[in-house]
This record gives sequence, structure tokens and C-alpha cells, in this order.
Amino acid sequence: MSQLPGPDETVDLSATANPFTDGAPIAAPPATVSTSLARGVAGRSEVIPVLEETLEVSKRSVTTGRVRVSTHTETHEESAEVELDRTAVDVVRVPVGRIVDEMPKVRNEGNTTVVPVVEERLVVVKQFFLKEELHIRQAVTREMVRQNVELRRQRVVIEHLDANGHVVDPMADDGGYGKLNPA
Repeated sequence: MSQLPGPDETVDLSATANPFTDGAPIAAPPATVSTSLARGVAGRSEVIPVLEETLEVSKRSVTTGRVRVSTHTETHEESAEVELDRTAVDVVRVPVGRIVDEMPKVRNEGNTTVVPVVEERLVVVKQFFLKEELHIRQAVTREMVRQNVELRRQRVVIEHLDANGHVVDPMADDGGYGKLNPA
């Protein structure tokens, strides 16, 4: 690869290679400069290529090394001292057996907590209730009343019958047998 000329160098332009294309010849001269600008022979014109470099920046990831992290659990013993409280409870059932008007509240008597236990009971009461009174007065009055009433009475009639089923008059003259052939 050819190098660019420095600021005070003279370059032979007859076979100049393009330094940016890895030595390929320049297709056409980019500019023509008079000899007064170049250090060359008087009266001759020369072609001086004017070149410019541009910068193109890119980046890529490159692995330069690795890191491995791991954990290990270790155990050790320590002595710990703690003061613990333990409370023992003693429950005593005390029978009371009385009627109360309202629900009693839980109460404390010293270091004893009293919790009332109540139950509802159905009470059926049979009692006399005086609803009203009837006041009855008696007044006696007499009066004479006349009224016709039909009464019944029975009378006994006795008849004597002969062998043929005829009535025989016991008071008759023939001895009560009557006439045999009635006419």
C-alpha cells in the first residue's frame, strides 16, 4: 500500500496508484494544478491528485474472558439464650343457679377472669288473670196468669166377649150372655 505524500514532498504523477484501492491506478485525475503551485519544471502542467480520507467507525463484541459466580452454604453453631414465659390455666366451674335480668359481662377479680355462662330457658306460667266480672241481681215479682191448657187423661174400659167375639153385656137380664140370635 502506498503512502500519501507529506506536505513538502514531490510526487511523480505519471503512474500514481490510488492508495485507497490497494494500488489500483487512478482512473481520471481529480484536478489540474498550474506549475506555480507545484515544484516542478517551469511551463509544464502537472496533475496532482487531491485525496481525502474519511473515517468510518464501527464496533463489535469481543469476548475477552468469562466470570463464574457460585455460592456455597456453610453452617456453624451459636448458643442463643432467650427467656420464655409459660402460663398455666386452671378452669373451675362454679354453679350459680339464679335468674338474671340481663347478660352479665366478663369481669376480672384479681388474677381470675370470670366468664358468665348463661342459657335461655322457656318458662311457661299458668296463672289466673281476671278479665271481667259479671254482676247478677235477683228481683222477685209475682203475677197471676190464666191460660187454657189441654190436659189428657186415660180411662179403663172393660168389655166381655163371647166365643164368637161379640161383646157381652154383663149387666143384661140373660146373665150377661145376651141373645144368641140377634134379630
